[in-house]
Amino acid sequence: MASPLLSLLFLFSLLNIPTPTSSSPQQDPESVVQEVHRSVNASRRGLGYLSCGTGNPIDDCWRCDPNWVNNRQRLADCGIGFGKNAVGGRDGKIYVVTDSGDDDAVTPRPGTLRHAVIQDEPLWIIFARDMVIKLKEELIMNSFKTIDGRGASVHIAGGPCITIQYVTNIIIHGINIHDCKQGGNAMVRSSPRHYGWRTISDGDGVSIFGGSHVWVDHCSLSNCADGLIDAIMASTAITISNNYMTHHDKVMLLGHSDSYGPDKNMQVTIAFNHFGEGLIQRMPRCRHGYFHVVNNDYTHWEMYAIGGSAAPTINSQGNRFLAPDRRFSKEVTKHEDAPQSDWKNWNWRSEGDLMLNGAFFTTSGAGASSSYARASSLGARPSSLVGSLTTGSGALNCKKGSRC
Repeated sequence: MASPLLSLLFLFSLLNIPTPTSSSPQQDPESVVQEVHRSVNASRRGLGYLSCGTGNPIDDCWRCDPNWVNNRQRLADCGIGFGKNAVGGRDGKIYVVTDSGDDDAVTPRPGTLRHAVIQDEPLWIIFARDMVIKLKEELIMNSFKTIDGRGASVHIAGGPCITIQYVTNIIIHGINIHDCKQGGNAMVRSSPRHYGWRTISDGDGVSIFGGSHVWVDHCSLSNCADGLIDAIMASTAITISNNYMTHHDKVMLLGHSDSYGPDKNMQVTIAFNHFGEGLIQRMPRCRHGYFHVVNNDYTHWEMYAIGGSAAPTINSQGNRFLAPDRRFSKEVTKHEDAPQSDWKNWNWRSEGDLMLNGAFFTTSGAGASSSYARASSLGARPSSLVGSLTTGSGALNCKKGSRC
């Protein structure tokens, strides 16, 4: 049998660790063990996703770091899915919101959220304390921004909410977004150099309009005038992950209209979300493009969970669908605005989904591999793990100095 020291030296070779040298004829076994442990831990930190082991690749990348407060921008490297390249404000300065007010949508005060999001430079936006922000008008974001609510209880509520229009590289993380209203018929600033007239907005929680490389993660959303998260007008490269959505009718619309052809290139990942109590439909409702719905927990719907029109490709993998008790609401899917002779050719598939309480998914299409390749963005975990994968969904209660 090999000696413990030889075994450790073999482990060094596997880990590509330089073998310690010494002028003494025999190494101190304890120092060798300590060096192995240091190297293994360093390797685990470098790999990120191995360091925590919950199976949720986003959370395992950053949540185990007790020093997350000083490593906030590392979050930008933890994205998955079609929106994984959204860097937000990773390469910019930290901007601390100290003022919860929003009195002037044209000339916002420094220290307010609106002042932060309109700047031209990349910014990682955080909050000095708990706050409720009631926006006077839509919050029109500029490119390369992260809104990071970790470490504070931040609510955007009671007024118009977030608009991501014709911009790129946006991360929204750890925010409570609810009771959003319509705004508009007003001047609103979108950059330091430009403000303009805004017509009536829809009242979405997050409106993505011609936006790309967008990641919405660990937000709690409910009770908005229109959608909780809508993406339209050729928006693409989007990930919606780890969110907790409740108490809403039309949850998520992806695609502008059946006649809007540019949405055919839309790619959206919907992963590790909890669709909870009080939801009715559109989780999501898709048009045209390619949609990967993976490892979500559906515990409530009143009409249907996933729907679509205009021949979208929907790849449903490893989700858990708990149907309501109502006899005629068991179907997960709804093929909208088309006769069966049309929708039977749409590529909708269910792989490894867990169907509970009579839930059933109506598949369609021939299942062209090239089509599903464009609707695949990460490897699905088994549906039996969905409970643990989504247990931390929504805005987190992160405390400085401890794991989040």
